[in-house]
Amino acid sequence: MANTASARKRIRQTEKRTERNRSRRSRVRGFIRKVELAIAGGDKSVAQEALRAAQPEMQRAADKGVFHDNTVARKLSRLSARIKALGAAVQA
Repeated sequence: MANTASARKRIRQTEKRTERNRSRRSRVRGFIRKVELAIAGGDKSVAQEALRAAQPEMQRAADKGVFHDNTVARKLSRLSARIKALGAAVQA
């Protein structure tokens, strides 16, 4: 158990930050799930709208340090490539 006031404060701050980060991470995963469901459904316009909604949330999570910047960039790139391929598959 923490003995000093500063250590007790640090524990309180860590608990708050952990809860906030957990919420943010869960929210981003939900947005990603919506994009993946739209891709699985095969509707390119719905998938694009879902990605457009997910992108700022993912960037915000990266800015806040919940996810690494490169992780967000990689996920966005892969999702957009899958959406682009979805359009090409429909035309072929």
